[in-house]
Amino acid sequence: MTTGPGRMAVPPASTGLAALSAVQIIDGYRRKVFTPRDVVDDTIAALKAADAACNVVVTPMYEQARAEADRLTVAIRSGAAMPPLAGVPVTIKDLVFVAGVPAYGGAPLNRGFIPDVDAAVVAALKAAGAIITCKTTTCESGYKLTADSPVSGVTRNPWNLSRTSGGSSGGAAAAVAAGCGPIAIGTDGVGSIRVPSSFCGVFGLKPTFGLVPRSPGFAPPSWASLAHTGPITRSVADAALVLEIIAAFDPRDPASLPVSPRNFDTRPSPLGGLRIGACVDFGYAAVSASVRASFTNALGALEGCGARVSKDGPDLDPQILERTLKPIAFTEQAAAVAGKTSAELMDSEPDYRNVIAAGRGYGGIAYIEAGYRRGQARNAFLKLFERVDALVTPMVSVTAFEAGRLGVDRVDGHSVDPHLGWSPFSWPINLAGLPAATVPCGFDEEGLPIGLQIIAPWLDEPMIFRIAAAFEQAQPWAAHWPQWLSKESREKAHVKA
Repeated sequence: MTTGPGRMAVPPASTGLAALSAVQIIDGYRRKVFTPRDVVDDTIAALKAADAACNVVVTPMYEQARAEADRLTVAIRSGAAMPPLAGVPVTIKDLVFVAGVPAYGGAPLNRGFIPDVDAAVVAALKAAGAIITCKTTTCESGYKLTADSPVSGVTRNPWNLSRTSGGSSGGAAAAVAAGCGPIAIGTDGVGSIRVPSSFCGVFGLKPTFGLVPRSPGFAPPSWASLAHTGPITRSVADAALVLEIIAAFDPRDPASLPVSPRNFDTRPSPLGGLRIGACVDFGYAAVSASVRASFTNALGALEGCGARVSKDGPDLDPQILERTLKPIAFTEQAAAVAGKTSAELMDSEPDYRNVIAAGRGYGGIAYIEAGYRRGQARNAFLKLFERVDALVTPMVSVTAFEAGRLGVDRVDGHSVDPHLGWSPFSWPINLAGLPAATVPCGFDEEGLPIGLQIIAPWLDEPMIFRIAAAFEQAQPWAAHWPQWLSKESREKAHVKA
């Protein structure tokens, strides 16, 4: 991962504070090098610049953030004991509730909706001292793998402004990639944390289904049996720090797991003896040449860390998208807007309306049958993890395509479903409820990031952190920044009032 087109090896921020990791920020407060107000001011400046170029912010919360930063600055100076994320800036995807702040979720139907309660994740972050700076862009109800919506427009990739950020947590990933604070909270129903993280060259984690509560829910509650909530960061250590805070039991979420508080070790260590299965295409998926090449190089890096890498993967149905995912995912999307008429959905995107129509067309038998096939996919992973400790795949079959498109319909000369077919490695993991993360593993010939997906058995997030930390040390991706985010570029950027 050397520097090249579109890359630079220096942080983009005017002072560098917004580009620091959470761990570095916390250490800086401890050593009294800077204050929360210093960090928040720089983060807001970075957000304004990135928003002007990439469109990442739906609702700014800058005045609230400055007031909280001032309060914490006084508290830190007084020597008061501080919670673990005190003064660390965080952005929240617009599908996740923040009390008193609009939650459009990319949907015209929600233009007047303001929740009166924090989501459990937001409450946990606030209790830990995190400072929320804004709500970030998403597509309508999280239905696709870009962050474009009728509410907020097109979100662009900081590595190349003509390309998509990916989605649906696209504003979250683009903001982290652009150095607008170290932590973003996203959601992932079919890849919505991992796909934009891959496209934007950052770390994205989808925890085990139910480990992080989703209560009180999304608006509307799309991807009901598929959606996970998790962090997007520039470092493995930051993601582990966040997961320790947001992983908790919440009875308001029927899928929430009654697990005890967890601590994660992200100190890099050799992977000696670890059995890692490697699967480049699940046996049927189309994958671009640049992604294949980067994946091969990543396997070499893992072997260099001491892992025993073998070609292996789950035995999945090649028709899993049409026969399993769509009957479940599209029906759940349609259920989220049950009772809404065609007239009420007229301001929605045509592609979204098509998904709703398809979901309404599946009967109860089709939904249940798809659930049976989902169980077969889960069993395929169970059998795989009898042979290996973890699985790695490409994260996405392609790199970021043109902004404003639903997707691509051809990969490596093969026709694919333009909605979900170019991301064949993301949604099978949602069907199984497994934990998975994407780590940057290279760039294509245009300088666009490529991600490596790490998948572990249920509740084995420590395995993901172990592999990711070793890979991060071998290929330190956080040293690379989008070239346009130089200090000079930031100073010239038009900042929205």
